Amino acid sequence: MRIVLANPRGFCAGVNMAIDSLERALDLFGTPLYVYHEIVHNRHVVERFRKRGVVFVDRIDDIPDGSHVLYSAHGVAPEIRQASAERNLHAIDATCPLVTKVHLEAVRFASEGYTILLIGHEGHDEVVGTLGEAPHAIRLVQDEAEVEALDLAAETKVAFLTQTTLSVDDAEIIIRAIRKKYPNVVGPSRDDICYATQNRQEAVKELVPEVDLVIVLGSQNSSNSLRLAELAATFDRPAHLIDGVAEMQERWFDGVETVLITAGASAPEDVVQDCIAYLQSRFGAEVDSRTIREEHVSFPLPRELRSLAMVR
Repeated sequence: MRIVLANPRGFCAGVNMAIDSLERALDLFGTPLYVYHEIVHNRHVVERFRKRGVVFVDRIDDIPDGSHVLYSAHGVAPEIRQASAERNLHAIDATCPLVTKVHLEAVRFASEGYTILLIGHEGHDEVVGTLGEAPHAIRLVQDEAEVEALDLAAETKVAFLTQTTLSVDDAEIIIRAIRKKYPNVVGPSRDDICYATQNRQEAVKELVPEVDLVIVLGSQNSSNSLRLAELAATFDRPAHLIDGVAEMQERWFDGVETVLITAGASAPEDVVQDCIAYLQSRFGAEVDSRTIREEHVSFPLPRELRSLAMVR
């Protein structure tokens, strides 16, 4: 068996920043330490921090007054920041800067009188946060049919934004539908879909024709990981999205000679290596590491942590 190991894979700059922020906050403040929503959408990462005393909550009201809270990489709506202030919480904002960019674009377009079409998945933490920036001005669209069903008045100024972790191809289909229906629509100055999402999808596109099977490491609630598995399936290759080696099934590999392994942007590298070790032990697999694009992006820790670290 041959393993084609995709590069880039796994942690992106935003995930690294969020995890480093939580590590630094643990060092500075100890426990209990609260995180609003999952720090990133990965079961392994969340469970490891939970075992160290981090408390993940879905309601700000569940956090005792005066506690330390860290906002996840997916961002939060202004009402959450207000609720934190009312409870005298010490908030640390670990929102990915690329998500913050979308939030700022939403505020700008809304202030200029645009109706914003947000392309994304209903209920996703990032989408909820973006909607909260200008709820009166944003309409969520998830596919071409929802674009077609829009009933905006002819004189409406229309803009579009996208969730950062979408399928590049699927987003482009919806953007084309929006441009067709609203020829004067405006969009962000730069693509909202993040560099890491695009790079991981590009690697799968380039490498999947060479393989018989695709393994994507990532959790089921990770949008970018789901998109990688869906993308592999469009090439008529069986693809399995799994959290780790415990979910691998030997029958998947019957008659398989070449396996592509990749990982979503919130999946730790050790789970990738565990899966490689399993295939090496069981099938004598050899690893062919393939780099499609280099990544050299990094983001600084939140200012709240930078200033405190300097003081201490």
